[in-house]
Amino acid sequence: MQTPLQITFRDMEPSDAVEAAVREKAEKLEQFAEIMGCRVVVQMINKHQKKGTLYQVSIDLTVPGEELVVSRDHGIDHSHEDIYVSIRDSFDAARRQLQDYHRISHQKVKAHEVPPHGRVAEIFPDEGYGRIETPDGRSIYFHQNSVLNDEFPQLEIGSEVRFSEEQGDEGPQASTVQRVGQHHVVG
Repeated sequence: MQTPLQITFRDMEPSDAVEAAVREKAEKLEQFAEIMGCRVVVQMINKHQKKGTLYQVSIDLTVPGEELVVSRDHGIDHSHEDIYVSIRDSFDAARRQLQDYHRISHQKVKAHEVPPHGRVAEIFPDEGYGRIETPDGRSIYFHQNSVLNDEFPQLEIGSEVRFSEEQGDEGPQASTVQRVGQHHVVG
């Protein structure tokens, strides 16, 4: 591992086998993001004769511009009586945090596309169609059957709408036209 790794044992004797397991898991984290430092604390939480010993593994990762901390209280999760299960669970949580960090830092966060919008510029109620003017000045045709919730009769010049755009026989046309800012009660 190229990253400086510090392993601390608390309330228990150090173990070469546990240290090797921690090193192996820490090395695998480097494939998800650049890690500048990694501190791991392996701790025995309680030592009861009848209930068993629980372990907690805390991880503090330093990455460019941020510090990621995994420190989870596993409560009475009896699977954490096995120190290797506790190590696995904590490093899995660290991996998820690193993946999230990488997505955000590389702007791979899913962006929700805003549907096109505009204002009704012309409306011909008797003929059942109208035109929408978009913010960039384009004129988009729409038919009354494209207006959702049977709201064609409520549309007026200046009504703000959202729509899906597609190419029609005579140029761009709007489908699924919906008035903006209108709340509908479905009953």
